[in-house]
Amino acid sequence: MPTLTIDGQEITVEPGTTVLQACEDVGVEIPRFCYHERLSIAGNCRMCLVEMERAPKPIASCAMPAGDGMVIHTNTESVKKAREGVMEFLLINHPLDCPICDQGGECDLQDQSMAFGRDVSRYDENKRAVADKDMGPLIGTIMTRCIHCTRCIRFTEEVAGVPDMGALYRGENMQITSYLEKVVDSEVSGNVIDLCPVGALTSKPYAFTARSWELSKTESIDVMDAVGSNIRVDARGNAVMRILPRLHDGVNEEWISDKTRFCYDGLKKRRLDRPYVRKGKKLVAASWNEAFTAIQKGLKGIDGKAIAGIAGDLADMESMYAFKDLLAGLGASRVECRADGADIDPSNRAAYLLNGGFEALEDADLVVLVGCNPRNEATLLNVRLRKMVRHQGTRVVNIGNAVDLTYKTDELGDNLRLLGDIADGTHPLAAELRAAKKPVLLVGQGALTRGDGAAVLAAVYAIADGYCQRDGWVGYGMVHAAAARVGGLDLGLTTKGGIDAILDDVEAGKVSAVFNLGADEFDSSALANAFTVYIGTHGDEGVRNADVILPAAAYSEKSGTYINMEGRVQRTARAVFPPGDAREDWKIFRALSEVIGTRLPYDTLEALRAALVKAVPATQTLDAVPSADWKPFGKLGAIKEAGVAPYCDNLYMTNPITRASDILADVVAARFGGADGDAEQSGETGTNG
Repeated sequence: MPTLTIDGQEITVEPGTTVLQACEDVGVEIPRFCYHERLSIAGNCRMCLVEMERAPKPIASCAMPAGDGMVIHTNTESVKKAREGVMEFLLINHPLDCPICDQGGECDLQDQSMAFGRDVSRYDENKRAVADKDMGPLIGTIMTRCIHCTRCIRFTEEVAGVPDMGALYRGENMQITSYLEKVVDSEVSGNVIDLCPVGALTSKPYAFTARSWELSKTESIDVMDAVGSNIRVDARGNAVMRILPRLHDGVNEEWISDKTRFCYDGLKKRRLDRPYVRKGKKLVAASWNEAFTAIQKGLKGIDGKAIAGIAGDLADMESMYAFKDLLAGLGASRVECRADGADIDPSNRAAYLLNGGFEALEDADLVVLVGCNPRNEATLLNVRLRKMVRHQGTRVVNIGNAVDLTYKTDELGDNLRLLGDIADGTHPLAAELRAAKKPVLLVGQGALTRGDGAAVLAAVYAIADGYCQRDGWVGYGMVHAAAARVGGLDLGLTTKGGIDAILDDVEAGKVSAVFNLGADEFDSSALANAFTVYIGTHGDEGVRNADVILPAAAYSEKSGTYINMEGRVQRTARAVFPPGDAREDWKIFRALSEVIGTRLPYDTLEALRAALVKAVPATQTLDAVPSADWKPFGKLGAIKEAGVAPYCDNLYMTNPITRASDILADVVAARFGGADGDAEQSGETGTNG
């Protein structure tokens, strides 16, 4: 390993380490614009110049590998003069937009010009101007500010896998563009806003709405999918102004999806901000006491066995635990969290987790996708898979719909019956799995919602158990799309026959009352035949046939526990308060229990979480990837000849928050030629919008 000296400090580094990285290891700050830890090295801004003994001129530290015996100086007069010169050239054509630039206050160019630049300008000529580009409804462009660092180009090419951006012309005339000025067709395109070190690429929806120093910043967790991306929610007053990623190498690295970043306007549109009670055919605003009284009357004479509960995809574990306890107090035991009808066995945790976690997945040399489209269902998992293919040559095999995942996949066809051939060793893939060092099977929800999901799981278990288990390596994982799914399964919120059995019993008159905890991803028309109580945040599908509506808090308005697809326990934090009369779900159930059933035994969030830990011990340990006992799962049976239907047709319209978002509706219109039908619905009780 090379040993070098930096400003008099001797350091030994790993082979391949750059001089810039070595300087950071000893605590020396090196300015940079083009260099980024997760992108390839461009070496074109020259801001990171340092002096190396026996070198004829300053070197670009980001592009120079550390060598044995190097002597580096970072604070000499020649280095200072070189950096001032570079900064002077960068500012020659840069407009004086700081007072009106959205990047003001958090701009790398501002910071570095103060720390490493000159205090006067010697340039008297006219500045050049560059026409702005149209990159769609998310990315605003003021290209005169661009300093040609090319971070955005490298991100879209290397991380997003969508080569929509590039550079035209040369030298001072160079322009960053999307070529034909079309929308950047990527579900992670918003990350170029964070990467841009100046104000050339900014958030178009956020433009001119707030300054960074006006915002309160809250570290939280995303619930738009089951990845559990770490985010920062920036709010002013009681309004969420923007959502940014937080660094977490084990989960989302430093990226987030566009759905996560731009759903925030859906948090205040079409919100339920007061209780409603149905009188005749119309929902009428009511007080909490009136709503509770209506529920009490509606449940009068109904046996507990005729009461059922459905938990939605965005529910936190505290809410689901209190929900289950409330229904138990009424004598009801049928509570279902699988609103999509997926046939998942909750008794075996290894069956529904991504065993080993995202970081361990990167060690895989062969990945088999079964009925899974991670680009739509778990965007940041797909980014990680692309990284594996690009950097390690990981082979990805797809069984199911042939879709563009932004990396090369070997398609085996849309017929899950071949899983049986792989399991018994007659398919060529069996030999490849046996020969691979660390193979992984990833099964998606599309394969489990066809009616033969248990048989598919049994076949997948046979393959994973026979070919993918070795030396402590568990080569199996389930890819979820709902943030609440793993937590609901851990709580045992499943019933025989799933949600279809509940809806069938409603139509048959066997179920007379249904409590709906924010479940909007199924056809609720059958609930018109039962007394229905909806507890949720938006006027979406769930309110259409509700008799009583209780307004709840969204994920940005409460502290809630979520378990992602790895089994990692994380918590959201309250960034703003719920609108109007809306309250946290568990508080609603606690108050309601005194009126209609057995009083719930917890008055504080701490007491509720203590009870939750007893029910699900895994919730005691935060931010750790658990290990689950490997044992058989699924039920042997015939697998249908039919193909796998797409589980998620429109990744931008997957829950009430995204469907209420005008920003995401604009994205759908720009990328797919028209807004999804759900995005257009107004709902019966949408308010506050």
